[in-house]
Amino acid sequence: MWAHALGFSALPHLGGFLGWFLTRKEVPTWFESLKKPSWRPPNKMFPIAWTTLYTGMGYASYLVWNDLGGFNSKAIIPLGLYGAQLALNWAWTPIFFGAHKLKLALVDILCLYGLLLGTIYSWYPINKMATGLMLPYLAWLTLASSLTFCIWRDNPEEEKGKSD
Repeated sequence: MWAHALGFSALPHLGGFLGWFLTRKEVPTWFESLKKPSWRPPNKMFPIAWTTLYTGMGYASYLVWNDLGGFNSKAIIPLGLYGAQLALNWAWTPIFFGAHKLKLALVDILCLYGLLLGTIYSWYPINKMATGLMLPYLAWLTLASSLTFCIWRDNPEEEKGKSD
């Protein structure tokens, strides 16, 4: 079973790494040009936080999968919610850093937040430890959502095709 635990723990890192790889040149250029709140964490904190959070959420999903006996009808909602929030998590980086779509990134992260709350709620009766492993992610996502909102608010996007 350790191979399953390792696989589930590694899975969230795949999308996170791909998003970073595709947009890594945008941080020192485009991102640095944006107005950001003074309370934002330093850039070097983000990879540390996401490595820890991805590992924790991945292992938590393994605990839920294991307690439910694998992928079966009982796992559809709890693991489906997890998969949906993970997809939105992975989508945020290319939307924000790659496409520079601040409003769409805000919509994405707010939907992600709702799906994460649903995931946590659905996991609580299954495995309390898995639920607890998601709480640091919820806290960080609260910060990330607030940061995304402030950046969107303080950096109005230009509307394309609008004539003066």
